[in-house]
Amino acid sequence: MDGTHMQIGEVAARTELSLRTIRHYEETGLVIPSARSQGGFRLYTEADVARLMVIRRMKPLGFSLEEMRDLLAATDRLDSGTGLGAEEREKLLERVRGYERAAAEQVEKLRVQLSRAEDFAATLRARLEQAEPHGSAGAAQD
Repeated sequence: MDGTHMQIGEVAARTELSLRTIRHYEETGLVIPSARSQGGFRLYTEADVARLMVIRRMKPLGFSLEEMRDLLAATDRLDSGTGLGAEEREKLLERVRGYERAAAEQVEKLRVQLSRAEDFAATLRARLEQAEPHGSAGAAQD
């Protein structure tokens, strides 16, 4: 290999996705290896890694595979730039804006959940500190 292609193991390490997950995304058509080696190994480019990172970032925000596919299709079309009229470009940009708004809403919901979880953990810590005998720095020593 000439350094422009990576095997699936390197891609998995770089994206922190499992081999199984990457293969699943391939089966669903979200990412297709750019090439195959003579031995039949999947070969990926930096663009493939970037695509997987978009998918990886969308997943915890609750986006469906279809939504991922739609966003990737829109950004692929925008990135190609060829034959895009002003109206089509604006429609594509509005689709991407919609995903950005949805992501921002999910981030805000996650912030609220995290704040509640932190409050709960602090409440439990305070309760434990209150319940421990005074002067005890931890477990009793024998």
